[in-house]
Amino acid sequence: MIQKFEFHETMISGLIEVTPFNADDIRGCFTKDYSKEVFEQNGIHYDLAEIFYTTSHKGVIRALHFQRVKQQPKLVRCIYGHVYDVVVDLRKDSPSFKKWLGFDLIGEKHNEILVPAGCAHGYLVLEPSIVSYKCSEKFYGEYDGGIKWNDPDINVKWPLEKIGGIENLILADKDKNLPTWAEFEKQFGAF
Repeated sequence: MIQKFEFHETMISGLIEVTPFNADDIRGCFTKDYSKEVFEQNGIHYDLAEIFYTTSHKGVIRALHFQRVKQQPKLVRCIYGHVYDVVVDLRKDSPSFKKWLGFDLIGEKHNEILVPAGCAHGYLVLEPSIVSYKCSEKFYGEYDGGIKWNDPDINVKWPLEKIGGIENLILADKDKNLPTWAEFEKQFGAF
C-alpha cells in the first residue's frame, strides 16, 4: 500500500501535521519523511541544517525545550516506539499564545509534525522510542532554553496514566531544573 504526503494545518500557526510518503510491501516499508520539492509544492519552505536522534526509555519526559535565539524549527518523527508529543506556542503576538497541542507520534504510523520557530517542544515516552529531529537551524548550547514540563500556566495534560502514573516518570536534571513560564518570561521576555 502506498501513502502519499499529506499536510494538515493546526490551530497553532505554522504547526503542521505531516503524513509522509510510505510504501508497504512484503519486505516491510519504505518511508520518505522529507522532500524539499514536495514541501515547497505545498507552500512549506523548510531547509535542513542538521538531524539528530534521541533514544528514550518508557516514562521519560523531554520537555519543554526551545532555543532562545536562533530558534530551531524542526520536523519531528518517532521512528520507533510511541511518544505523546507536545508543542506550546510561546509567540507573544500569536492568537494561540501559551496554548498547546498534543500528538501521538507512533513509529508504525510514520506520522510527524513540523514545529515552527517560537514554540516549545517536548514529549512523554509511552514505549521505548527513537525520535528523529530534522532541524532547520543548528543547535547552540548557549541559547538552549526550556520551561518546566508541569508548568501551571501552560497546564499540559500529559497522559501519565499510560506510564503507570507520575511515580514512573523519568526526568533528567536538566529538565528538573527548568524555570516555570513566569520565571522564564520575567528573565527573558517572550519570543
